[in-house]
Amino acid sequence: MTSDKVLPVASRRWRNWGGNQESVAVDVLTPGTADEVAALVKEAAAAGRRVKAVGSGHSFTDIAVADDQRMVLHRLNELVSIDGDLVTVQAGMPLFRLNALLAEHGLAMPNLGDIDHQTVAGAISTGTHGSGRAHSTLASGVEAVTLVTGSGSILHIDSSSELFPAARLGIGALGVLVEVTLRCVPAFVLLADERPLPLAEVLSGLDEQIATNDHLEFYWYPYTDRAQLKRNNKVPVSDRPLSGFRNWLDEQFLSNTLFQGVCKVGQKFPAAVAPMNALAARALTARTFTDRSDRVFCTSRRVHFVEMEYELPRECVTEALAALPRIVEGLPFKIQFPVEVRFTGPDDIWLSHGYGRDSAYIAIHQYSGSPYEPYFRAFEAVCESLGGRPHWGKMHYRSAESLRRAYPKFDDFLAVRDQLDPGRVFTNAYLERVLGS
Repeated sequence: MTSDKVLPVASRRWRNWGGNQESVAVDVLTPGTADEVAALVKEAAAAGRRVKAVGSGHSFTDIAVADDQRMVLHRLNELVSIDGDLVTVQAGMPLFRLNALLAEHGLAMPNLGDIDHQTVAGAISTGTHGSGRAHSTLASGVEAVTLVTGSGSILHIDSSSELFPAARLGIGALGVLVEVTLRCVPAFVLLADERPLPLAEVLSGLDEQIATNDHLEFYWYPYTDRAQLKRNNKVPVSDRPLSGFRNWLDEQFLSNTLFQGVCKVGQKFPAAVAPMNALAARALTARTFTDRSDRVFCTSRRVHFVEMEYELPRECVTEALAALPRIVEGLPFKIQFPVEVRFTGPDDIWLSHGYGRDSAYIAIHQYSGSPYEPYFRAFEAVCESLGGRPHWGKMHYRSAESLRRAYPKFDDFLAVRDQLDPGRVFTNAYLERVLGS
């Protein structure tokens, strides 16, 4: 079971948020400037050592596992500049701090995922995304990056560079990000509309819902035919805020405290999971409220889990979802978390899951400490057959051979890797599996 105890930043021992990845580094590096990052990388390269930069540990894969030197970027967390809607920050800044900073300046991220504790570098490097037909990954809003290459050189890359389509989403393989320039938008308010519906009704109206809402997602509750539809749309003013009590009830008590208790009961008494899921799905009530955009996009997540998420061509979403009840019913254990489904538009970033196509994302979860591999492998087999691309920061079992078939620009990315890190200073077991040596 995951412990909530936070390890000191400089501890050689590290674990991720989900509790399914751990490592013990030989050394822990804590640079405070880009020059310090460059000097440490240059020293490592000369000694034939490896450096793995880590963020806040919100990836479920072993992408951040360091077996030699771990570089923690928590000191690189300051605002660099604001020039109109272009905001440059140091790469170790967490998203929740970025959101607060932008709000102070009348700005906002155009889209966000549902967790805001990732660092800016970690979020863009793994393909973190939200939902909405006019949006893709957070990396699609990157206008420039500054990174330290495998030789210890500091390199600035913007849209004029042929390296740009690779550098915006580099899965930690190209260098250590030290600064990121983001294109932001004027601050805006969202009207959130959340309501329970039969899953069949959600699926039958999906095309229209995607087309007529700024941001759309839904959750399916395993062992039931019920879903929760969530629609977020821009409005001029926040005239329907949640009361303090309703916000505490929904976001803290029901979604975290009570859900944590339900998960513990289900883990101990598996036969109770299906009836509890059915009860929870039937007990859902509709709610409508307005708030600052990032406060609607992002929610508090204190119940720890392990997750797999697959991007699929949007036209395949119904087929993939149809396979899930059969998979769930055939497992030798129970699934306690709902399945999350989101939608985005295409982009031109080489290792973006949404490269070149309209996307549906399906995320499956399991409570930390409970078995998950048979569930995840069965779902991955379905998604791979449909041309799916795994989220870089979520559990998957794919290798370079199969990923090359999924990404048209895979070999172009490898060529940039050879250019920026020929000595593989930044590699680890994960990168060797998904990119090759």
